[in-house]
Order: sequence, then C-alpha cells, then structure tokens
Amino acid sequence: MAWEFLTVYWREMIRFVRFRTQLFSSLLQPALWMAFFGVAMSSNFNRFTSAIPVPPGAVPVDYLTFMAAGVIAMTTLFTSLFGGISLLFDKNWGLMREMLASPMPRTHIMMGVSLSGMTKSFIQVAIIMAFGLLLGVQFFPGFSPARIAVSILGIFAFVGAFSLGFLLFSSNISMRLESPEGLQGIITLLTLPLFFVSNALYPIQAFPPLLQTLSIYNPLTHLVNGVRYFALGSEFFAVGAEYSYTPTDILLSFAYLAVFAAVMYVLARRTFRRAVVT
Repeated sequence: MAWEFLTVYWREMIRFVRFRTQLFSSLLQPALWMAFFGVAMSSNFNRFTSAIPVPPGAVPVDYLTFMAAGVIAMTTLFTSLFGGISLLFDKNWGLMREMLASPMPRTHIMMGVSLSGMTKSFIQVAIIMAFGLLLGVQFFPGFSPARIAVSILGIFAFVGAFSLGFLLFSSNISMRLESPEGLQGIITLLTLPLFFVSNALYPIQAFPPLLQTLSIYNPLTHLVNGVRYFALGSEFFAVGAEYSYTPTDILLSFAYLAVFAAVMYVLARRTFRRAVVT
C-alpha cells in the first residue's frame, strides 16, 4: 500500500501549526461564538420556553446545550469548506505543478489534504466540548464513563464523515479555480444557506414546507442529529420541542453522510486525474 498521502498530510499539519494567526483564530472562533452568542441567546430562549411543560420521559435541555451541537456542526462546516484553499495557494506558488508531476498518485494529494482537515475538525470539536462544559453545557447527562467514551467516538465518526465530504468538495472546486477569491465567494454563498436551513440553532418543525424539505436533504442537519443523539441521548426536550431519535434514524443519517462523502470522492478523483496546472 502506498503511503505518499501521509507526506501531504504532515505538511498540511505543519502549516496549520506554524501559521499562528490561522491556528488561534480557528480555535478561538467557535469558543467566542458559544461564549457570547450562546450565552446571550440561551438566557432569552430559556425565559420564553420556561412555561412549556416537559413531556414525561424527556430530558429537559437548556438552549446553550442545545446550541452547542450546532456550534460543533458550524465549525466543522467552515473548517471543511476552507480546507481546499491550500491547494489554490500551491497552484499559485508553483508547488502543485511539481506535485502533479511526481510519482505520487494524484488521489493522494486530495486524501492528504482531506485527512489533515479532518484532524483539524477533531481538534476544534474537542476544544468546543471542553470549553462548553466550562460554560455550563450539559453534555452526556447521567451517562456512565463507558457510555461517554462511546458517545465521543460516535460524535467524531459523524464529524469525520461530514468533514470528509465537504473537504473533498472544497478540493474539487479548488482544482477548478485559479484564485482564492473565487473559492471564498463560493464558500460565502454556501455557508449561510447550509447553516440556517438546518436544525443547528432552532427546531425545524416550524419551517415552511419547502424549507423543511431542504433541511432534510441538508448534510448539516444529519450531522447535528448525530451529535445530539450521542451528546444528549435519544429523547430530550429543548426550545419548546420534543426530540426523539432511534438507532435507525442515526444509522440513516450516518449513511447519508457516508454516501455524500463517497459522491464527493468520485467527483474530486475525476477532477484531480484531469487536472492540468501550467
């Protein structure tokens, strides 16, 4: 088995660590989002929904805890969509031409970049979870240590499948563009619709029918479903709505993300094989 992709992976991680501004901004942004937006919105939503009775058997969850799963999803989305921008820099600096001309299979370039992006997402998710617990996020309510360990692995599995799909999508787009500005424009166009047409910040039951349909096919919705299932349990009550997940629902959400990642892999592989850099 060829291991050339590890060279690309290691180079991307060294770049991530050495660019201190990128490192600290990528780690501080989700923490600040949760600290300011989460705490402020939590006090309002909790006051509005305090009079709604909790259904029997459902675990009451405050808005900060509910939103923390959305922050994990939002951070993973942003990190993954920006993951391919390093390929554009390599094209502009002439490094991509040499990488494509090397004996290394071209697919190893995109896999090395994708695996480094997944690692960055895992680091950010771990920081968000630790910082959230300091703020009062009530993840893993009543869970045993063994169940907490399994739940963390489950969260990382969902984050990994989701980030891999969007990292491959970002790499595919990056190899077709000539400037980072073009990629940034596409990212700006996609992030807000994907984020707000999902259940990251609020229940989707009150959405108009069209938005509810779009949210069902939104990969971000399936990521949030998986994170909340493993972090909060199969049944809880938050923001005036009752949530109930079955293992089948979660398996279907994970399968959806896996199929999305597989489709993005096929498209990215075709793009890298046909890529010509002058």
